[in-house]
Amino acid sequence: MKRVLVIAYYWPPSGGSGVQRWVKFCKYLPLEGWQPVVYAPENAAYPSLDPSLEAEVPASVEVIRRPILEPYGIYRKIMGKGASQQVTEISSGEKTWKQKLSLWIRANLFVPDPRVGWVCPSVRFLKKYLAEHPVDVIVTTGPPHSVHLIGQRLHKALGIPWIPDFRDPWSRMYYLKYLPMTDCTWRKLRRQEQAVLDECSMVLACTPLVQEEFQAQTHTPVACITNGFDEEDFAGRLLPRRDGHFNLTHTGLFAADGNPLTLWKVLGRMAADIPAFREALRLRLVGRVDKEILDAIAQEGLSGNVVELGPCNHAEAVREQRAATVLLLPLRNDPQYRPILPGKLFEYLASRRPVLGIGQPDGAMARVLAETKAGVTVDWADAAATRSFLESAWNQFVNGSVPATKGDISPYTRRATTHALAELLERVQKGPVSPPSEQN
Repeated sequence: MKRVLVIAYYWPPSGGSGVQRWVKFCKYLPLEGWQPVVYAPENAAYPSLDPSLEAEVPASVEVIRRPILEPYGIYRKIMGKGASQQVTEISSGEKTWKQKLSLWIRANLFVPDPRVGWVCPSVRFLKKYLAEHPVDVIVTTGPPHSVHLIGQRLHKALGIPWIPDFRDPWSRMYYLKYLPMTDCTWRKLRRQEQAVLDECSMVLACTPLVQEEFQAQTHTPVACITNGFDEEDFAGRLLPRRDGHFNLTHTGLFAADGNPLTLWKVLGRMAADIPAFREALRLRLVGRVDKEILDAIAQEGLSGNVVELGPCNHAEAVREQRAATVLLLPLRNDPQYRPILPGKLFEYLASRRPVLGIGQPDGAMARVLAETKAGVTVDWADAAATRSFLESAWNQFVNGSVPATKGDISPYTRRATTHALAELLERVQKGPVSPPSEQN
């Protein structure tokens, strides 16, 4: 069996779609003739935890953990309890002088990101490890994109084929504009990105639009394999709640810069216009939620309709998704978010509940929802389209039928995406790769 070394910062017990992507790949790669070996930090500062994902990793997968110099631990001690209250610290919101100073330090002294201190010790360790335990391909998965610098140095030193997997863009990532980077820092970051793209064996993107952006930037072939859903997680028949409530459900991190203000206003007006709707409406929020979200809901008089469940493990999140009446998926309100496909989208597809997406109607998410007939994507400020979708779902609910989706979602199963990855590994392992490939 061929071996692939996966270098990942996020690994169980960390939670999130980035972890699920490679946990699921590692689960199914052995069935495709590839044995994964995972290299991850021993003492990482993860924003969320989900120990249940550890059970997904096959016992045959070797996991190597090494210490990391983790500056976020120091940051949280300096900043105090407030540092962990926001879903994300890099945003357009107001900052204290401590936050401004810490962001300047993070932006200009840690390039490309605060995990860059893990690069040199990892390269030293892995050179020795690979001399004794050869692999056929190296994959680095970011963010944090500093992991790609590890793969780059190993590829140069050892000649092993190397694929950087981009779960998000790099220099085009939407939140970088909120970092006070100097011109010198920007040039350094872009040089790092360009060198990674030009020197690797093949680039792997997580969405078609990111694939297009990278392909315009480098002569290296760029493939696309999206995230997906594991059919085993959705086995069995689970109907929406028969509790008399019209359940609008959001799972995962709910950040202030993705606050769908128009949605809350529409819901407030519908509640005022339709007393039965106000009585039945439940906003089920599963995961960490910024205070600004709850404040905006309260302003529309809907605090009594909120069911705040807090963080939960992956299995519980799946149950909430499958039991919803409508699933909410607002993207961050930023033009640079257009090419991004949130990982939860694919599990929403598997839940077979209609999805109300909020973002660019010509963005990557809108393409997938339209292609799979799983829901709609409305612009952040489009109150008419938002209300039309919700009224249609409400009318079905009142008439006793539960909205459901039936489009073809088979290309997004974890088995299908892992098969595509195995084919890509085979191509890269055999030698230089030409023209970019697509997932399907």
